[in-house]
Amino acid sequence: MKLSEFRFDLPQSLVALYPPERGEARLMVVDRKNKTIEHKQFSDIISYFGDGDVMVINDTKVFPARLYGNKEKTGAKIEVFLLRELNREMRLWDVLVDPARKIRVGNKLYFGDSDLVAEVIDNTTSRGRTIRFLFEGSHEEFMKAIDELGETPLPREIKRKTEDADRDRYQTIFAQHVGAVAAPTAGLHFTKTIMKRMEIKGIHFAPITLHVGLGTFRTVDVEDLTKHKTDSENYSITETAADVVNQALDNGKRVCAIGTTSLKAIESSVSANGRLKPVDGWTDRFIFPPYDFKIANALLTNFHLPESILIMMTSAFGGYDLIKQAYEVAIQEKYKFFSYGDAMLIL
Repeated sequence: MKLSEFRFDLPQSLVALYPPERGEARLMVVDRKNKTIEHKQFSDIISYFGDGDVMVINDTKVFPARLYGNKEKTGAKIEVFLLRELNREMRLWDVLVDPARKIRVGNKLYFGDSDLVAEVIDNTTSRGRTIRFLFEGSHEEFMKAIDELGETPLPREIKRKTEDADRDRYQTIFAQHVGAVAAPTAGLHFTKTIMKRMEIKGIHFAPITLHVGLGTFRTVDVEDLTKHKTDSENYSITETAADVVNQALDNGKRVCAIGTTSLKAIESSVSANGRLKPVDGWTDRFIFPPYDFKIANALLTNFHLPESILIMMTSAFGGYDLIKQAYEVAIQEKYKFFSYGDAMLIL
């Protein structure tokens, strides 16, 4: 398919600046078999699942990846966005810097009144750099310093300043493993009460981990989607999680991926007989229509931006024409889009 097929007019007013209360978002339910679209509340999701069904949740934890430092000598303010740790012992990190033109190999950056200093040791892309943090102390102490100095990495498309409340709200209630620079946003809707009600109903949760990177938001700049390359993201699926999912598949039950990150992870580790395999590795899987999904048979996701890889994945799952229709309805009905927006359940 072509990039232009995922272009549509989205009013800026529909990009959510703030999240709804957990569990109180609107929920559009799209039925692929009957080609129907229903309007519900998120708490209604429980009625669509039953005993033996499985929710695959991404338990990655967002860390405050956006830092502000000052360049040595000039004092120029520099944003440093931490992408991923390259070497824990040497404290090497892959980062983006802004403004990039001011940052060269050998420059040192100082962060506030803390003991944290970083040295630029390599260029990677136009804005990308490899930096080494100069810090005396354990890894735990280092990460605590990052946590205190860093800012919640809200996407730029949420056009407002980050607030203290975002540190909690831009995190799922089941977040456990630190490593994401963006939240698996479909999971933001869940509350402890909704999860408990699901468990009472016999619905199982299978936690997997995919550390969401900025590649999720990277612009697709080729018309031919077969030529687009996505960034690799670290992911892990335990044997326990795989067993829960495979038992549901064997019993003809629903396996619902909670978010496109969960969907990407489970579709990246499929056995020859169409079952989920345990894995600890990296995936650069780019899913767009047409695509034959092997594991998930239901998907919960948010409403995505035009031309994003996430709307492409959603269209692959729901069917291009049906999802296009659903998005037209969403805009008419003024659903909220993007990370802090409303939810869509595709059955």
